[in-house]
Formats: sequence, C-alpha cells, structure tokens
Amino acid sequence: MLTAHDFPSGHVAEAAGMDVVLVGDSLAMVALGMEDTSEIVMEEMLLHCRSVARAVKGAFTVADLPMGSYEVSPEQALQSAIRIVKEGRVQGVKIEGGEEMAPTIRRITQAGIPVVGHVGLTPQRQHSLGGFRVQGKSTAGALRLLRDARAVQEAGAFMMVVEAVPAEIAAIVTQKLRVPTIGIGAGNGCSGQVLVQIDMTGNFPPGRFLPKFVKKYADVWGEAIKGIEQYRDEVKSRAYPSEEIAGLKLGLSVLGRVRPWATVQEIAGGLKNEEL
Repeated sequence: MLTAHDFPSGHVAEAAGMDVVLVGDSLAMVALGMEDTSEIVMEEMLLHCRSVARAVKGAFTVADLPMGSYEVSPEQALQSAIRIVKEGRVQGVKIEGGEEMAPTIRRITQAGIPVVGHVGLTPQRQHSLGGFRVQGKSTAGALRLLRDARAVQEAGAFMMVVEAVPAEIAAIVTQKLRVPTIGIGAGNGCSGQVLVQIDMTGNFPPGRFLPKFVKKYADVWGEAIKGIEQYRDEVKSRAYPSEEIAGLKLGLSVLGRVRPWATVQEIAGGLKNEEL
C-alpha cells in the first residue's frame, strides 16, 4: 500500500505495482501545507480522490474519511462513505478507531462499502493520545490494542492499518486476525506495509520531520531542484531552446520576405497581410 494525492502520484503508484493506493488525509500536510490531518475537510478530500481515481485503474483505491465526517453517528459516517465512494470514485474507505468505532464500521459495511480499519496510533486523535506516541507499549495498552483490532475485524473491516506499535505486538495482532494487517511503524511482522509517497520518495522541502521508521528511497525534491536550476541557467544563457528543439522552421523564401518587411513596416507603417 502507498499513498497518492493527485493524478501524477496516482499514476506513479500504479505503474510501480502497488496493490492498494490510499488517498490518505496526510495529504493535508504533504500536498496542502496544513498543520495536521484535522484541518482537511470532505470537499478537499473529494477533489483529491477524483484526481487519484482518474489515474489508478488496476490497484484497489481507498480514502480516509476526514475528521468530523464520521464521528457523530453511524448514519453520518455512512453518508460520508457514500459520498467519498460515489463522488470521489474510490472503492473503499478507511476509518480510524478501535472498539468504539465497531458500530460505525458495521453500518458502512452492511451498505456494501469496503472498510479498512486503523488501530494503534490514530493521527486524527493525536491530542487525546498525548501526541504522536507509540501505542501498545504496556500490558494494558497491548491488550486494548488487540481488543480494538478484533472488534474492528468482527465489525466487517476487510483490512487493517496498524500504526506506531511495537513490532512484537503488531506481529501478535497479525497472527490473531483473519484479515491482513498493513503496518506503518509497526515492524515487518504485518501482512503488508504502507508509507506516505511524498516521504519515501524524498519529495519534500528541507526541514520536514520524518518519523524514524520512514526509509527515503529517492530524492525527488533534490532532482527537481537540479532540473529547474539547469532550465533557469539555460534560459538566461539562451542555450534553451536549441535549434534542434526550437520548433517549426520557416522556409528560406518566407524568411527572405519577412526580414525586409520589418524595415518597411518601421518606415511606411506596415504592409497589408495579403502583400506578404
């Protein structure tokens, strides 16, 4: 699984062979420059979902239900899920939360919409969790995580993201569930993994905080800067565009008539089009 937030990133994810493409609410920060995921609203998610869906035709597409669109009641959540599938053109939704979200997940799945669960660290609730902290470190925390995962599974989720959980606990959760788990900062014992595409491709400005579990596989930002700087320099030096790529060339007969016309125009006020 990999995130995508627009048409090009959707194409890249599919071309690279991703099984699942997630339109994550992390796009609030990486694409829109917001402070955290709580800022993004449904209309913004819908716009980005449609953009990704136009690019991804083979992989399964999932989108986060943004904060404020599903917590009030199962009916509110169902209405939001219908919108994001119908208008956003994705195939499923992802919902953060554990045992307390089981009725909501059940309501959505009963309506025929696939749901991906999300347990462990749930970024939309970071303030109630004391920030971005590892979950399930204590005995009580680990048992609570396992209860949450089982409840989400029994409610009908067909897949589950497990975030910021000790590798040993994430592996136990994976072993105890029937549905696949997708880890992010949860070790390699999960069924699969997910990363934010912007992070793992290095397509971000200097100073961006990266969790220690993120591996930077490329330096897209650096390569883009190099390319744009070269373009700038070649435009200033008139090396670009070169004669080979400058475009259509005029025939000598036309060029021979155009050159003297500029002088005639300056002296006589121009020639009529039909005289050229």
